[in-house]
Amino acid sequence: MSEPQRKILVSAALPYANGPIHIGHLVEYIQTDIWVRFQRLIGHHCIYVCASDAHGTAIMLRADSENIDPEVLVANVSESQQRDFADFLVNFDVFHSTHSTENRELVEAIFSRLDEQGFIARRTITQAYDPEQHMFLPDRYVTGTCPSCKTPDQYGDNCDNCSATYDPLDLIDPISSVSGAPPIAKESEHLFFTLPAFENALKKLLLKNADKNPLYTKLQEWFKEGLKDWDISRDAPYFGFRIPGTKDKYFYVWMDAPIGYMAAFLKYCREHDLDFDEYWKPGSDAFVYHFIGKDIIYFHSLFWPAVLMGSGYRTPSQIFAHGHLTLNKRKMSKSKGELINARTYLNHLDPEALRYYFFAKLGPGIDDLDFSPDDFVARVNADLVNKFVNIASRCAGFITRNFDGRLAGALHDRELFDEFGAAGAEIATAYEERRFAEAARTIMELADRANQYIDSHKPWKLIKDSSQQTEAHLVCSQGLNLFRTLLVYLKPVLPALAEQAEQFLNCKITDWSDCTTALLDHQINPYKPLKSRIDVKQVNAMLDEERAAAVPADGLKANAGDGNCITIDEFKKIDLRVALITKAEAVDGADKLLRLTLDTGDQTRTVFAGIKSSYAPADLTGKLTVMVANLEPRKMRFGVSEGMVLAASDGAGVFILSPDTGATPGLRVT
Repeated sequence: MSEPQRKILVSAALPYANGPIHIGHLVEYIQTDIWVRFQRLIGHHCIYVCASDAHGTAIMLRADSENIDPEVLVANVSESQQRDFADFLVNFDVFHSTHSTENRELVEAIFSRLDEQGFIARRTITQAYDPEQHMFLPDRYVTGTCPSCKTPDQYGDNCDNCSATYDPLDLIDPISSVSGAPPIAKESEHLFFTLPAFENALKKLLLKNADKNPLYTKLQEWFKEGLKDWDISRDAPYFGFRIPGTKDKYFYVWMDAPIGYMAAFLKYCREHDLDFDEYWKPGSDAFVYHFIGKDIIYFHSLFWPAVLMGSGYRTPSQIFAHGHLTLNKRKMSKSKGELINARTYLNHLDPEALRYYFFAKLGPGIDDLDFSPDDFVARVNADLVNKFVNIASRCAGFITRNFDGRLAGALHDRELFDEFGAAGAEIATAYEERRFAEAARTIMELADRANQYIDSHKPWKLIKDSSQQTEAHLVCSQGLNLFRTLLVYLKPVLPALAEQAEQFLNCKITDWSDCTTALLDHQINPYKPLKSRIDVKQVNAMLDEERAAAVPADGLKANAGDGNCITIDEFKKIDLRVALITKAEAVDGADKLLRLTLDTGDQTRTVFAGIKSSYAPADLTGKLTVMVANLEPRKMRFGVSEGMVLAASDGAGVFILSPDTGATPGLRVT
């Protein structure tokens, strides 16, 4: 490998430690991992850091609901998330936590510097307060009717219907999501970061090369609206770091979360004897890049660089934002089963298929990308199996059987091989600029040419003629060399397949320049299939598991006129029955499902329910619950589900609904 050319520090946004990751989250981590692997392959020294975003009210409330310490919740969720990342071949150099010694050390030092420089203001504000839980409420924990368009059941920061923004107490008939009580207005002193003091510096920093910045328009809008002081404190009770010099004030999660990038890197530096300041001091020759989703651009483009400026650190070299993932052109919804969790995907499908699918769709902008099951199956099978892997499978057998596994000492078509190698510069530029979809198209166009080359020379015919076996040897050796060049280009995307192919080719790929080096008079190993076709049944089984596990995450929103309301006559069609759970079992191959045997009084039903995260099978046997008895049976990979058990969720736990004492199996709910 060539000597490192650049020192690069890369981060992906920190996953919140209150639940599992889904494939929408994975867009970012896979995109970043591919980019990092490419940087290393071309010889740069690139470090990839991440951490659990561990603080905040949501973490505190979920831990309370599960009767465990927040630290335990964070550790459990982090372990699960890291397992999913690893199984999708996302390779962090360090995965830390914002609830760490390093992060506390940095956030307190940065706050102290900002305070000393006069960038921290203190003033009394009025907030929504839950009188029953004795806590101030974050905006998203207050719901009510929009004061602008009068749409009910809206969150306390903005309206889903008309996009109006407001304060929680501006809602009509506001309600606390924590206790259900109407919140009251209560004053409290808070600490603010004076973001407007950095407006000119931020304009100079962010509008440089504006014509090349896809965020330029949005940045201009924010500057035109005027920057505002940023509230960096929260009142107790709160899970986070207490602000030095206060008794009941804690750093808001958005204060210490971005500092978590630095904290993770600090941990890495201490473990690898690396100079932290070499990367983070002003004027550093290192590059720092943040990969984020478009929904957190404001924090990373304005608040975060201003905090760094004010505390004496360098700002990021660049911020790379991406769009969201939709499912069949629709926003993902947990409650509707229109979401695919990472582990559910892994229960059924190859992780590298998703890595390639994202690679083939991602560009440098913030446009959303769509996961279409049909397109996914077609794209992966066509590109990876029919085009790329097909090159090796068509040539390898002839080399092993007829030429003792040894490649020819010369190329059959040197000009074609050189053209494949010359494409490496164009593909590398596309990788560097995150134009992944363009890189994928170029690579697959080359794969098509390789297959056309094999088709035109027909080694399966040449091998039958003793006078043409030398040419057959040359053609098959050429084909495998073209395959290896393409393998170089795809190695950042398909690291596991690349490792298998390297074993088969008996040669490691260590540098991007390997794309121009031919394997001549070289011994290879017997070929083993590198990639199998995806069957649509696998995808359907995955979707079935996810739908069966779906429960409402935030309650139902039956807003007048939005299409979610039903009439009383429609409701009467639903046959709700009391049922006795006579048996509960885990389902092999499904992380979320339990198989319930229900006694409905006159018959026995089997129902698959996505409640495994909250209940052990033994806890359910003998319990009464309520089921939808006239739901059409649904055939799943695990069997037929003959109804639905009613359950509720607050986003932290799942709770089956049970009737009052005295109810008996078969009783109709009215």
